[in-house]
Amino acid sequence: MKITRADEISTGPAPADYFTGEVMSATLHQSGGADRVATLRVHFAPGARTAWHTHPHGQRLIVTQGEGWAQTDGQPKQVIRPGDVIWFEPGERHWHGASETSAMEHIAIQQIEDGRTADWAEQVTEADYLG
Repeated sequence: MKITRADEISTGPAPADYFTGEVMSATLHQSGGADRVATLRVHFAPGARTAWHTHPHGQRLIVTQGEGWAQTDGQPKQVIRPGDVIWFEPGERHWHGASETSAMEHIAIQQIEDGRTADWAEQVTEADYLG
């Protein structure tokens, strides 16, 4: 058994190339082993969100706090709340983040392929975010 204590987990700003607004990220687990899994805790301030992106093996989100939005390209934006579990299929172009007025936090689980967990695209525009 390996326990990583909460005070051993570092949290820092998420990369501005891939996020809009104030976003803090903590790597909870990143395996170099056979499971190839990365698990992150991501906190979005109100109005903050990811850029458009896909995942080579899909992504699971578990909302732990607040209220947010998630959207697959070409589909309506969806409200996400604590306890909701979201699955994005491999290659499904999407974004997710806080709502305009509420912070949101989620746990993100995805597999690593060739050293990456996501393929990033352009930032989500204000029109797409609020639309």
